[in-house]
Amino acid sequence: MAGAKFEPAYRRVVLKVSGEGLAPAGGVGLGADALRHVANEICSAHDLGVEVAVVVGGGNLVRGASFVRQCSIPEATAHQMGMLATVINALALQETLESMGASSRVLSAVHMHAVCEPYVRQDCLRHMEQGRVVVLAGGTGRPFVTTDSAAALAALELDADAVLKATQVEGVYTADPKVDPRAQFCARLTYDEVINQRLRVMDLSAVEMCQRKSVVIRVFNLHEPGNVKRILMGEDVGTVVGEAAE
Repeated sequence: MAGAKFEPAYRRVVLKVSGEGLAPAGGVGLGADALRHVANEICSAHDLGVEVAVVVGGGNLVRGASFVRQCSIPEATAHQMGMLATVINALALQETLESMGASSRVLSAVHMHAVCEPYVRQDCLRHMEQGRVVVLAGGTGRPFVTTDSAAALAALELDADAVLKATQVEGVYTADPKVDPRAQFCARLTYDEVINQRLRVMDLSAVEMCQRKSVVIRVFNLHEPGNVKRILMGEDVGTVVGEAAE
């Protein structure tokens, strides 16, 4: 109908971006081009009126498992180092968003008041309702919990409609497509299929959390420009994980 207002597929989303997604070629450190690309994708969602919370990983700066194997560092400490790495990534992404005209705030589950705001659910919701992009750092604030689970938990706390899981491939496959040429792409999956087949979507605990409140999971290729906007416009992009009727 002429003049009808556009309604995005989701009104509020949690975008999960790994540390690798913010890194230059090689996956180590921060890359200016990668930051601008991710910020562009976020801005495209923001411009549609979608409320966006971004959960960032830290593997481009610190890989805790490597420290545990190579150094005499307890695993809990290695996880804490990874949490601090996510704050660095979040600050870099925030400033990139601001440079593109998108008002943004970093909220961290690991409190560091001189650097960013502590994560408080009501404050986070208020920022989003006022049109700001919130970048969530520090994981859950506890060791032994991945940023995938932090993203799922944020989706539940913030009453998000979907978790958008940005990856290095088109979506979910039956095996690693970089290793197994017989790997088949899965366009649609139920939560139970992912859990029972132990497919590599995200941590199974994160999938179970999303299932609890029927939060849709969209797994897509971060490197394809415009994918976030296409998802929000209702296009079939990547893999959809949800109830059987999704």
